[in-house]
Amino acid sequence: MGLFDRIRRVVSANLNDLVNKAEDPEKMLEQAILEMQEDLVQLRQGVAQAIAAQKRTEKQYNDAQNEINKWQRNAQLALQKGDENLARQALERKKTFTDTGNALKSSLDQQTVQVETLKRNLIQLESKISEAKTKKEMLKARITAAKAQEQLQGMVRGMNTSGAMAAFERMEDKVLMQEARAQSAAELTGTNLETQFAKLEGSSDVDDELAALKAQMLPGGSPNQPQLPQQTTAPKSNNNEVVDAELDSLRKQLDQM
Repeated sequence: MGLFDRIRRVVSANLNDLVNKAEDPEKMLEQAILEMQEDLVQLRQGVAQAIAAQKRTEKQYNDAQNEINKWQRNAQLALQKGDENLARQALERKKTFTDTGNALKSSLDQQTVQVETLKRNLIQLESKISEAKTKKEMLKARITAAKAQEQLQGMVRGMNTSGAMAAFERMEDKVLMQEARAQSAAELTGTNLETQFAKLEGSSDVDDELAALKAQMLPGGSPNQPQLPQQTTAPKSNNNEVVDAELDSLRKQLDQM
């Protein structure tokens, strides 16, 4: 590949890229509709001109037919009057208009076909323009939706989602801790109440027993109540003997070791 061919391709590629970037779909659709409408105006003008030419040719053809019929009658009249020369001239004029009429008939047939073709093209172009307008509105709606979606995606990409989620997680942890503290406080409150009621029940039993003991010790207490055992005091000498005996026993154990 030559150098100039490579340069030409690079320049063409760059130009195509610039054109593609510069193309606005919405504006391009509007421009396409405008161009089609301009074509429609020109086609309508062409159809109108073709129909006018057809009408003119048709009138000329009808006039030629009238002349042919007139000179045919003139030729018959001249023969009836016995003027053969005049009848010949009338037939010559008839032939001239017949040739003209045949040429006009051929032209009229061509113009009729052309007008019918132009009319069909006009109807097709009008239908295409109507369809293009409908598609344009649909494409504009799709373009608007695509731009909105692209803008939304850009906003989503620009958002600090990780930081936001971390903040949500921190708030959730705080709520869980607060709920746990509230539950613990409720449990502690319930435990304290149970403990206080247990103390009340225990103190009630002790108070009852203390009251019963006081009643027994009062004079004139019930004889059925059990009496406290009387304490007996052992003689002091007996206590000394017991202690001395234990000391002797310990000495003997030490001597045997």
